[in-house]
Amino acid sequence: MTQTSNRFFDEAARLMNDAAGVAQGVRREFDTMLRHQAERILGDLDVVKREEFEAVKEMARLAREENEVLKARIAALEAKVGAKFEAKSETKPAETKFAAGSGEGTPGQA
Repeated sequence: MTQTSNRFFDEAARLMNDAAGVAQGVRREFDTMLRHQAERILGDLDVVKREEFEAVKEMARLAREENEVLKARIAALEAKVGAKFEAKSETKPAETKFAAGSGEGTPGQA
């Protein structure tokens, strides 16, 4: 009887082993199918990859830094031009094309 029970347990162990192998195969197949579906769905949604996002983020950071530098340059140039304009207006009175009160050269008169 010990041989019969050993044979039964051997068959049961082999059956369990096969079932475990089948279950692992089904799990791998399910994981693969799920991964492909997720990739397809994300591809349809036009979701960017992490590397692309990081690259664009770095480009935006550099553009902001360059923008700040250019703002400072513009402010310096405007101050320089403003200072030259003020210096000219202080030394020379502003001349106008139309003489005040003369009526000559007044726009709209023929």
